Amino acid sequence: MPSAPDLDLLRGTLDLLILKTLSWGPMHGLAVLRWIEHVTGQRLQIEEGALYPALHRMEQRGWLDAEWGYTDRNRKAKFYRLTTVGRRQLTAELLKWSRYTEAVGLVLAAQGVAAGTGAGGGGGGR
Repeated sequence: MPSAPDLDLLRGTLDLLILKTLSWGPMHGLAVLRWIEHVTGQRLQIEEGALYPALHRMEQRGWLDAEWGYTDRNRKAKFYRLTTVGRRQLTAELLKWSRYTEAVGLVLAAQGVAAGTGAGGGGGGR
């Protein structure tokens, strides 16, 4: 396992990542964590101390259902799946993420200071 992830999770993205991961089908918590790490080539690593509180919070909000089952290694684990409300939340989160990344992209692609922004620093008020 790499010593440190390349990227830190932006605040609020963990829910989106979990919802998207579970859109592929039910998984236990550790499988969610490993799937995200695998898909991102280990660029995103989620601590169990962040994952499980998020899963429980999302279950309380009605976004996830959970039931006990057994892993491929015959270990007892809680399996999470998206509810109808969770699927709607995923759609809302994807839209919000799309708008956010579009806005950040506009800033990163900007070529200098736009006219009328008052970038001179003086403020000009009397």
